[in-house]
Amino acid sequence: MSNHEVDAVIIGAGHNGLTCAAYLAMAGLKVRIVERRKVVGGAAVTEEFCPGFRNSVAAYTVSLLNPQIIADLKLADHGLQIVERRAQNFLPAPDGSYLLTGEGRTQQSVAKLSQQDAATIGEFSRELEAIADVLRQFVLRAPPNLVEGFGIGAISEAFNALGTANILRRLSLEQQRNLLDLFTRSAGEMLDERFENDLVKALFGFDAIVGNYASPYAAGSAYVMLHHAFGEVNGKKGVWGHAIGGMGAITQAMASAARSHGVEIETDAPVREVIVEKDRATGIILDNGETVRAKYVVSNVNPKLLYTRLVPAGALAGEFRTRISRWQNGSGTFRMNVALSALPSFTALPGPGDHLTAGIIIAPSLGYMDRAWHDARDFGWSRAPVVEVLIPSTLDDSLSPPGQHVASLFCQHVAPQLPGGKSWDDHRDEVADLMIATVDGYAPGFAGSVIGRQILSPLDLERQFGLLGGDIFHGALTLNQLFSARPMLGHADYRGPLRGLYHCGSGAHPGGGVTGAPGHNAARAVLADHRALFA
Repeated sequence: MSNHEVDAVIIGAGHNGLTCAAYLAMAGLKVRIVERRKVVGGAAVTEEFCPGFRNSVAAYTVSLLNPQIIADLKLADHGLQIVERRAQNFLPAPDGSYLLTGEGRTQQSVAKLSQQDAATIGEFSRELEAIADVLRQFVLRAPPNLVEGFGIGAISEAFNALGTANILRRLSLEQQRNLLDLFTRSAGEMLDERFENDLVKALFGFDAIVGNYASPYAAGSAYVMLHHAFGEVNGKKGVWGHAIGGMGAITQAMASAARSHGVEIETDAPVREVIVEKDRATGIILDNGETVRAKYVVSNVNPKLLYTRLVPAGALAGEFRTRISRWQNGSGTFRMNVALSALPSFTALPGPGDHLTAGIIIAPSLGYMDRAWHDARDFGWSRAPVVEVLIPSTLDDSLSPPGQHVASLFCQHVAPQLPGGKSWDDHRDEVADLMIATVDGYAPGFAGSVIGRQILSPLDLERQFGLLGGDIFHGALTLNQLFSARPMLGHADYRGPLRGLYHCGSGAHPGGGVTGAPGHNAARAVLADHRALFA
């Protein structure tokens, strides 16, 4: 058994682990990352899934990646190039109508559907943007953390809470009321109050259920809608884009940046256990028996996975272990990548065009989304599912052979665990056929153009990427699992219940998406403790 000494060992080479490692190494720490899979990147990877066809396997589009992190890690210098979609979203309807959004498109397209909504959508979008603008300031800082007793920690958190209040005071009283609505109400209710056309409601309602196993009429779904408004691409807020080379290009650039500062990255190195000595995390044991000793152990895995599988049960207080065992997971997500012999042609807008570079949303109404969720809960999957189609090869010809294309299908709703003891292994192909048939209903001939496919059920997402229940966010974005309660009250400062143990994954604030923010913020917590220890 060998023994390694590093300042920090990071469990998981997903984008947040790589971000955290780079910041720690830039500050002079000796850092090692261990990754269970044979490649770096976690769920943000690009792989060849069919001969000649490459695509982003799980995470599939760019917007939430924080611009400060892109700049600090100099990701462009390490090969990252992000391009904008030529149109943002395309929503076809069964009756042949459609909504097409993007710069210079949205207002005119909405007006064809509803003059009333055309007069309202600008105000509503600005309302969301104004709130998102203020909340963006919380992304790269720890939320107020509740601590027991009175001391230096309590004083520090009091100042943090004061800073939080000062940021929120920049919102007008009416904006604060709207913020309260967004945190507590359903997206469906808010959208029904403002709009009359189904496609216009569906445009915003889709963002409320992305990665969220819930109806758009579920309380709190409005926050998920807001969460997806935080993004920007190349300095343009609210825009979605594509990383040339797929999502793996982001994590490859991050890995290159980390290595340039001396970070050691080891793949095919699953962790068996976190070593705990005298109530402190002091390293890890790999599956092969190797011990890695470290001053700081930083976890980029789901908090429930960390504390129920990797940390010895006896090292945790009973109430902590009980509560973390109830951490809610499950995105209702079924992911597919398909190789296409030709571009699809949609009945609502036939032929090629900028709409094929957009996020193509098959979910024509809030009622459709609501029925999809109820269906999944009762049956195991939606018989009329929600599907977002993205065709990145329309923006990036490196992904497929000339004249052919690749498409990502992000499908909802499906049950993370099938009812009645059924296994996803027995039904994955059946559901994949349904997803393709659903798109074919809006773009006849699509099914016939599929020449290869990769299928990831919730169980596959868990097995391959450690996404418990297929949860793309490492934990539901519900009110009891957000901000100061992510992953638990008392541990929102990226520090675990054991000294020397930290959280840097999406199970920490600000939550899921390819943001890099939890990794950035966890590095700040580690460095603060390191400086205090060695001051």
